Amino acid sequence: MLYSQKVRKIAPEMDSLKRGMGWTTEDLEKMQVIVESTYGKSHPGSVHLDVVVNEAMEELTSLNIKAADYYATDICDGQAQGHDGMNYSLVSREIIADMIEIHANATGFDGGLFVASCDKGMPGNLVAMCRVNIPSVVIPGGIMNAGPNLLTLNQVGTYSAMHKRGEITTAQYDFYKENACPSCGACSFMGTAATMQVLGEALGLALPGAALLPSTSEILKEYTRKASRAVKNLVEKGIKVSDIVNRKSIENAIMVHAAIGGSTNALLHIPAIAKELDIEIRPEDFDKIHRNIPFILNVRPSGHWPANYVFYAGGVPAIMNKIKKHLHLDVMTVTGKTLGENLEEFNKEDAYGKYLNSAPKMDYKEVIYDAESPISEIGAVSVLKGNLAPEGCVVKHSSLPKGMRDIKLSARAFDSEEEAFEATINGSIKPGDAIIIRYEGPRGSGMPEMFYTTEAIASDEKLNSTVALITDGRFSGATRGPAIGHVSPEASNGGPIALVKDGDIIHIDIENRGINIVGVNGQEKTKEEIEKILKERKEKWTPKPPKYTKGVLGMYTSLATSGMEGGVIKIR
Repeated sequence: MLYSQKVRKIAPEMDSLKRGMGWTTEDLEKMQVIVESTYGKSHPGSVHLDVVVNEAMEELTSLNIKAADYYATDICDGQAQGHDGMNYSLVSREIIADMIEIHANATGFDGGLFVASCDKGMPGNLVAMCRVNIPSVVIPGGIMNAGPNLLTLNQVGTYSAMHKRGEITTAQYDFYKENACPSCGACSFMGTAATMQVLGEALGLALPGAALLPSTSEILKEYTRKASRAVKNLVEKGIKVSDIVNRKSIENAIMVHAAIGGSTNALLHIPAIAKELDIEIRPEDFDKIHRNIPFILNVRPSGHWPANYVFYAGGVPAIMNKIKKHLHLDVMTVTGKTLGENLEEFNKEDAYGKYLNSAPKMDYKEVIYDAESPISEIGAVSVLKGNLAPEGCVVKHSSLPKGMRDIKLSARAFDSEEEAFEATINGSIKPGDAIIIRYEGPRGSGMPEMFYTTEAIASDEKLNSTVALITDGRFSGATRGPAIGHVSPEASNGGPIALVKDGDIIHIDIENRGINIVGVNGQEKTKEEIEKILKERKEKWTPKPPKYTKGVLGMYTSLATSGMEGGVIKIR
């Protein structure tokens, strides 16, 4: 018996209340599916999702399924940049997942379609799908095209810093701002939004080829109809999310993350997704897998092309086929078939058909390289540990200049990003500095992005190969350059990053995965001497009072785990 029918027997008011919504007796007896989305007139990634929802509702009706639409709108990280709105970003993932849990479980459904596009909406839905654990399919909401001359939003931060330094005119800057987002859809670079669309498919929770579809194309509707048929099949076969997402499928997602040079924010989201099914994913898992998977995707911010070119090149199946020998091909997916079967059957021309007519004429091996001749022999992310980050920190080493892979820098410590950004823009930061930004972790302020400071560094030729940014906060998926984040334990928990003083020598050693304080006042010390100094500093350290004491940020900053544990709300 369908779960919805069991609930009807338990709750006699259910039929009456649904009749009050216009349901008929026949509707009450049908398979019932929740259509959950982040639709809202909030930003380009969600403003168009009502079209997807309406298409799903119509298709489900044609399949003799009764659907109910629910909404947990997301915010835009881009709109939250530069002010305290960014502190709400990571916690919004948690709240979206909580709302979907409430929506799905308070009534009871047989299956679900989950529609999202962007940075926290996509992982929030994936977390919720695992938590609710009913037959489910995620529908990625697609990606916008690039603007004039392949302009993409991630470049605006660079132009902003250049404008502040007087390197471009106001007219040029205004042009870039006015044309960077030419349509709805997720931003067209391999930031967190695009990364999580790709990883949703790599986990097996989206249909083959569903990620990064052109958001304004009819193909998004076509895939929505396919997803509606897929969820019916899953309900009939009794295939739940937990039958699809397991350690093997998560390892597949991490392998794909390595291959695409994905956002470092995936190291927050994948552990959060896995946790819902009691699967422990540690930072070392990312590091180990990235060491063995070639980096093959030539897409911004690490590469050249906008992310909409991934569709033209064959989508996620093309990427997965390139690294096929590494993948677990026996895992189940939402098609009801294994990943191996999906990859054997997928054909770009059949799947995308006429929608490829607008594809630029070029060799798409310039977008997705062969694994035998990759951009890099290993994935883009490393996990570093040492006396500065005993529990670890994250760096996208593919963005590091070669000269910064083993380097010693002089610390400049700041207790907020605003202070660090001002020092960078006004010329106070010099080549050879290590900018330390602390009290920006999950417990400190909600773990905002350090985007403007990283862009100020990356866009300055004097600094971008001589200065590193090290923080207990996180980074935008658009971040490029020498940025090390998620330092754990964070400053608010008394981690060593709270003890750093100006003039401390910081040694970054990518090859040996090390990050250590090795000197004081410009003078190197022995390991034992540094341990003694840090112990003395810790004894004198006084915790900062909580930045937030009420509201959602008060809750989050008092309950959140470290960045290296996913920044999730931990009840017990």
